[in-house]
Amino acid sequence: MPIPQPGEAAPELNVPDDSGQNVRLADYRGQTVVLYFYPRADTPGCTKQACSFRDNYHLFAQQGIVVLGASPDTVEAQADFKKKYNLPFRLLADADHALAERYGLWGTHKIMYQGVEYETHGVRRSTFIIDPNGVIADSKFGVDPANNTAEVLAFIEGLR
Repeated sequence: MPIPQPGEAAPELNVPDDSGQNVRLADYRGQTVVLYFYPRADTPGCTKQACSFRDNYHLFAQQGIVVLGASPDTVEAQADFKKKYNLPFRLLADADHALAERYGLWGTHKIMYQGVEYETHGVRRSTFIIDPNGVIADSKFGVDPANNTAEVLAFIEGLR
């Protein structure tokens, strides 16, 4: 599927979270949602990214912004990751990668690691900011795990 672009409706979510509860984007109508995709729970880059969202979570919560992380992991793996790093937001278990496919993020792509470009297969590390009407306000691809939260906060600040 093609990657949804800013101004387009965000594809619906219909996946379990880290507690096994089903999550739908429609449940968050009226709120801004930050949906970030990461390759695998409890790996160095994904941990850095998740902990950055955790450490800055109060800045999102103060504005009523929902943060959701998604990866092709099981409910159990997401629950363990969330508990291990005390993550205050829901993690979506996209084990069959249907959600990543709906967002056009599943497949073979290139990544940079320590200055070297590699080809990999899986989910492309990306972040979508979805407005209160369910429309993509911004999207970022191949994001740097260490800087992703700052980029998202800067974009949100620019909306105010």
